[in-house]
Amino acid sequence: MEQIQSLQHYILLLSEIEATYHKANIQFGISDSYSIILYIIYVYGDNCPLHKIRYLSGLSKQTLNSAIKNMQQEGLAGLHFIDGKSKTLCLTPKGTDLMKKTVANIALAENDILSSRSAEEIRTYLQLTEKFLTTLKEKVERM
Repeated sequence: MEQIQSLQHYILLLSEIEATYHKANIQFGISDSYSIILYIIYVYGDNCPLHKIRYLSGLSKQTLNSAIKNMQQEGLAGLHFIDGKSKTLCLTPKGTDLMKKTVANIALAENDILSSRSAEEIRTYLQLTEKFLTTLKEKVERM
């Protein structure tokens, strides 16, 4: 019973974390989709392969394509072919400015939080989260 309550508590914490990111996005005046895309580019660099953004974002293909189309129309990003078939998403200077004013600030806050933790605390947290994710993926595959 205690394990079930712990899992429910963990899931609620994840939901609260997502709600906090959503609140930040509202404060920044950007959609959650924009935030996710900009964050991935912030972490992996400009000219990020579209397939990587699709995989890491967890967004549906339709939602991702709609967000990218809107970003293009707003002059924030452009798509470029790498090899005739694969595409990369590149930010324009306007898109880079938006990234710096939004998700870069979130990343700084995250880094501040993590820098106050010991290396062992971070390692343990990551190991447990990765183990949970791996097991969850396996169980979902078997459903």
